[in-house]
Amino acid sequence: MTEASRVAVPIRVEVYNQERKKVSELELDPGIFGVEVKPHLLHSVVVWQEAGHRQGTAKVKTRAEVSGTGKKPWRQKGTGRSRHGSLRSPLWPGGGKVFSPRPRDYSWTLPKKIKKSALRMALSLKLRAGEMLVLDKIELNEIKTKKFKELLKNLGLSNGLLVIGESNPKVEKSARNLEDIKVLRVDGINVRDILSHKNLVLEVPAVNKLLERLR
Repeated sequence: MTEASRVAVPIRVEVYNQERKKVSELELDPGIFGVEVKPHLLHSVVVWQEAGHRQGTAKVKTRAEVSGTGKKPWRQKGTGRSRHGSLRSPLWPGGGKVFSPRPRDYSWTLPKKIKKSALRMALSLKLRAGEMLVLDKIELNEIKTKKFKELLKNLGLSNGLLVIGESNPKVEKSARNLEDIKVLRVDGINVRDILSHKNLVLEVPAVNKLLERLR
């Protein structure tokens, strides 16, 4: 039995315009926006996302890679000094490092079923907390940060993730310099960004695409 089949009660939300005036209502699938939230699963997906963003380029030279002679600095016995075989030893300043970090890939594969399930939970969490807003459309006449700030003021937002249905350069470019505000196309929506922002704003076309994608 899928999560979508466990709950039959439909969820209705109000749809607003950019002045935050109600214009209609929209029915949401309870199998996507009304599922049980499991914190451990959300945590697993966020950790997986963070690991995928790690560069893994840290590297320190070993004794085989540092510059310097491999000649024995002095004879083994008779000098009164401790025994050494190479100036590239980790015991010497400028020598190679023992167990040094090496370039590596921190990412791993996560089942699609888990990623989809976590995305449903993140959406459900925002709706349940009253932190999700649905807009009929998000658009601007020009690329202007000032205009986008006015839009945010009308919506009462200072920290939020805005998800649009398709490419919209005017909106995306107007928002890119604003701290605590992020605009994503629906194809790029993810658990980490949803949870790291206070509010989630969904454009109606984005909601429709999510319903198709997560059913």
